[in-house]
Amino acid sequence: MRVAIYGRVSTSHQVDHQTIEQQLGLLSAHVHAHAAESWSLDPAHVFRDDGYSGATLVRPGLDRLRDAVKGREIDRVLVTAPDRLARNYVHQMVLLEEWAQAGCAAEFLDRPMSDDPHDQLLLQIRGAVAEYERTLIAERMRRGRLAKLRAGQLLPWTYAPYGYRMSPDRPRDPRGVTTDPAEAAVVAELFALYREPGISLMQLAMHLDAHGVPTRSGTPRWACPTIRGILRNTTYTGLVYAQRTRYRAATHRRSATHPIGRTHGSAVPQPADTWILVGQVPAVVSQAHFDEVQAKLATNRSFARRNNTAHQYLLRALVSCGCCGLACTARATNGRNFYYLCSGKAHSTGSHRATGCPARCTPADQLDALVWDDLCRLLSSPEPLAEAVARAHGGAWLPQELLARRETLRRAQAHLSQQIERLTDAYLRAVLPLDEYERRRRDLEQRMQALAGQEELLRHDAQRQQQLAGIAASLEAFRERVQHGLVNATFEQRRQLILLLVDRVVVTNDEVEIRYVLPTRRESEHVRFCHLRKDYFHHPPSREHLKAARARRRLCVSPHPGAAAPPVSRDG
Repeated sequence: MRVAIYGRVSTSHQVDHQTIEQQLGLLSAHVHAHAAESWSLDPAHVFRDDGYSGATLVRPGLDRLRDAVKGREIDRVLVTAPDRLARNYVHQMVLLEEWAQAGCAAEFLDRPMSDDPHDQLLLQIRGAVAEYERTLIAERMRRGRLAKLRAGQLLPWTYAPYGYRMSPDRPRDPRGVTTDPAEAAVVAELFALYREPGISLMQLAMHLDAHGVPTRSGTPRWACPTIRGILRNTTYTGLVYAQRTRYRAATHRRSATHPIGRTHGSAVPQPADTWILVGQVPAVVSQAHFDEVQAKLATNRSFARRNNTAHQYLLRALVSCGCCGLACTARATNGRNFYYLCSGKAHSTGSHRATGCPARCTPADQLDALVWDDLCRLLSSPEPLAEAVARAHGGAWLPQELLARRETLRRAQAHLSQQIERLTDAYLRAVLPLDEYERRRRDLEQRMQALAGQEELLRHDAQRQQQLAGIAASLEAFRERVQHGLVNATFEQRRQLILLLVDRVVVTNDEVEIRYVLPTRRESEHVRFCHLRKDYFHHPPSREHLKAARARRRLCVSPHPGAAAPPVSRDG
């Protein structure tokens, strides 16, 4: 019997005290005690999560364990207690039912479970108690932290702001905060320079880079958001406040071209009357100078490029450079020539690149016309949409959950194929007798057939076929409603349609890639695709989009305007 063991601890303190090693030691000893029953533990089947909360299922060790169970690599999973598997009873049931469907049993050392109703009732009670215990601990910690903040006994941050140092003996005590002379001088200089007329955040970053001022994180260049955070931090006036911001979950994806990565929320500023005064630290700037800087920041916010609409660009904020992957901004020269310019061609402080991007400027008028004409052709004829739906019927498009299941099945099939090859190699080397080889190979082939059957069922899922049929009808209805107004559409109407149907336009030298996204439901016509990425949300909206087509066209591009070009203004 192939056995896997799983251990988890929630905090780094438990990791340092090696409590997870105690869990894995008990589990390994239990496996060895059943060696007479053919229990075997492969080192690759030891799964652990150091410092991960049991309130979520997003854990790397647990994910690998679930993949191994789905791949039929494991017959039994050992865990010391149900709360080590998950703190939430619903999560426990999800995992246990998922493993039971894959033919894998779960066993808890402190209380071996069975199908007896009393044992199942006990498991439910223990899951509910673990969930209650976690909620109670979290609420007590929140109330205790709030009381310490109000009493001035706890700093609201675990890392000191730039220019300050915390006492190594009392790292969270406000009375142990001191200034770093070199960094504090940099902060004072930033406040003084920014108060001068015509100085921007980018100029401050370039100033620090030019003078070789090192960053706190060790990155080679300063960033404008970092400097803005310094200038907006009230700590430099000598007052430490808590609850100045509130966390907000991500509302849209960070990039249309880069990997998803982990989710990134936002810190939303809170009204000043809700702040909690924690204590006082050495001041770096005066309150009057700080208020002057805040007023300038608020004024300059209205001049941000996202608010600059002096010129009309159909693809504003939708163009990316295929050479370096950065976004392209719009630029006008002399008010007559308009281009989409890669951000990688800017100064290294702004582009965060050691060298400039070699891409050339793209004429905005030509690119706007090309994309709009291609969009009109897409919506004027039903064939492109029919081809997209046909690819969907063939499995080119699947919901993300089904895509993950299909990928898991394929990995399991590849793993079984490797096992068969190794088994055959062992037989040819006379390591295994013929009858043992035939028995093991027959077992592996049966598992391969089972996986192939699951993949076939996934491919011909009746519910998905019915869903795709509804998508095809919805797409055709949308096309018929939109196509009649394309010829006489105003710029605002074109822009609205482009934002809805074009996910990204990637320009690589003289090649243009248009990534379309078509709404599959009537209500989806009012929401952009970047706000519907399920990868970023625990509770996504119940709407789906279908990536329909990608068009590649030839486009004439002009060289970058030389240094002798007249002064230019940046838009978009």
